[in-house]
Amino acid sequence: MKKKLYILDEVHPMFYEKLGSRFEIVDDFTSDRKSIAKKITDAYGLIIRSRLTFDKELIDAAPHLRFIARVGAGMESIDVKHAESKGIFCLNSPEGNRDAVAEHAMGLLLSLKNHLCRADKQVRHGDWLREINRGTELKGKTVGIIGYGNMGSAFAERLQGFSCRVLAYDKYKSRYAPAGIRECSKQDIFREADVVSLHIPLDDHNHHLCDEYWFDAFDKPIVLINTARGPVVKTDALLSAMENGKVVAAGLDVLEYEESSFENTKTLTEIETFKMLAARDDVIFSPHVAGWTVESKIKLADYLIEKILRVV
Repeated sequence: MKKKLYILDEVHPMFYEKLGSRFEIVDDFTSDRKSIAKKITDAYGLIIRSRLTFDKELIDAAPHLRFIARVGAGMESIDVKHAESKGIFCLNSPEGNRDAVAEHAMGLLLSLKNHLCRADKQVRHGDWLREINRGTELKGKTVGIIGYGNMGSAFAERLQGFSCRVLAYDKYKSRYAPAGIRECSKQDIFREADVVSLHIPLDDHNHHLCDEYWFDAFDKPIVLINTARGPVVKTDALLSAMENGKVVAAGLDVLEYEESSFENTKTLTEIETFKMLAARDDVIFSPHVAGWTVESKIKLADYLIEKILRVV
């Protein structure tokens, strides 16, 4: 008899094609938490994205569970510590969208440095304004990367092609930076950075990491890029930092107003802070799609399937 694999979010067909011979696959993309808890009592494996949070209660509802596999990078929707204490493997696939995130972060940064979104809107309205859209070059600028995992290192690779000075800070690592990347302290980033890009997970330590005190610690005005998680940045603090000149531009693929599934947000037009950011032409938003490319959808699945097959 095949062991049960529950797929609880819509995923690439590759999961069915490559795992169908090994497991009895049951999918359920709509049931609520209570119903799922009753269903997964015979689960050997779970494949999820972000629809449900697998905390202690939901993990304990699956006594035969061998693995939880999340299609994506972040693991905040799984109580990893509790799962691993029960011998459950917690798998993800950040290798699959590292290139997508790096390219998107690069696109946000280049657009901000060259005022592309503002200039596009102006030209569409018949305004041909050259001087106010004079850009600044990346060459020679100092870019601080906070978090040097798959995403941060991929972004660093792109920056080297622009002849930037790249500083990397990762509090969990040492001796990790390759030639051309300078490993540093966060104080070095506060002192030297012209641009800061966030590539860290959302956890208790990083929630609202970028608050009023964090922004105030920078010696120079910075461009902020966030393709990590919305709640890493305290939005009110970012707005204040922009109003007082500590942040000169921001590229935000994520917002703290997102639902845990990332599929929707609170009603943005009712949030005063968001409305004030949205009125600025030195802010660019995208709807949490930095890691969503045609190619990454395939690679996320491919890497995760490979990891699943190693533990079963």
